[in-house]
Amino acid sequence: MLKGLTRAGLGAIGDDKAFIELAAQYGFQSVDLDPVSLIQTYGVDGAKELLAANNISIGSFGLPVEWRGSDEAFRDGLPQLEELAKAASVLGCTACCTYILPATDLSPGTFTIKAVLRLRECANVLNTYGIKLGLEFVGPHHLRTAWKYPFIYSMEDTLAFADAIGTPNVGLLLDAYHWYTNGLTTEDLDQLTPEQIVHVHINDAKDIPVEEVLDNDRLYPGEGVIDLAGFLTSLKRIGYTGAVTQEILTPGDSVTPSVEEALQRSKAGFDKVFANI
Repeated sequence: MLKGLTRAGLGAIGDDKAFIELAAQYGFQSVDLDPVSLIQTYGVDGAKELLAANNISIGSFGLPVEWRGSDEAFRDGLPQLEELAKAASVLGCTACCTYILPATDLSPGTFTIKAVLRLRECANVLNTYGIKLGLEFVGPHHLRTAWKYPFIYSMEDTLAFADAIGTPNVGLLLDAYHWYTNGLTTEDLDQLTPEQIVHVHINDAKDIPVEEVLDNDRLYPGEGVIDLAGFLTSLKRIGYTGAVTQEILTPGDSVTPSVEEALQRSKAGFDKVFANI
């Protein structure tokens, strides 16, 4: 498995070059970033050289299409998806990800049908370039009632949703935080196949009742109560070999550590949890 970083929780880390170089400096092997932006800045050859020189791969990029809103907004995003998929393919990235909110103000039946059709169209675009689509279920309890109707928030339902989309390149973005807030165990992970996992996020949670855990109040790996060693051991046992990428969401009014401190804590956390698998 590759140790990876998103920009979340790292403060003002700088442009893509700084992000890539600092990730490598602290022992990480992949980063999540926009492949189009990287190519626009450095060209295809320059982007490849920058990644290779730092022994860094691109773990994933975000789905740019607004699949939850109007038909017009959805259509407007498809050309950008095509551009991103092409750039990602050139740079060797094979994962694109989006999240599913656990509640909605829309009629759940109508919303489900639209979401399946739209994400199927996105998945087909990605599949043309050899890219998988990862769907992230969101577990924190406070978000399950943030909108009018409950929607998908479990791993089981997300896998069923992926099956309904019906293309071979759709699977899970598996986040340790959402695994924890769903009350799942390593036994649940042992039932998965590596082909069902597109990408992985890792982070940690405060020692409070799980029902009170907030989505945007996460800790660095190894600083909280999630059994991350067990989480990673299960992924290793089933044969997952992709990126395990840190994502630390924090309150907007929180005090952000310096970039150096954030990277030191990130490295220490990864060293701690990976040492026990």
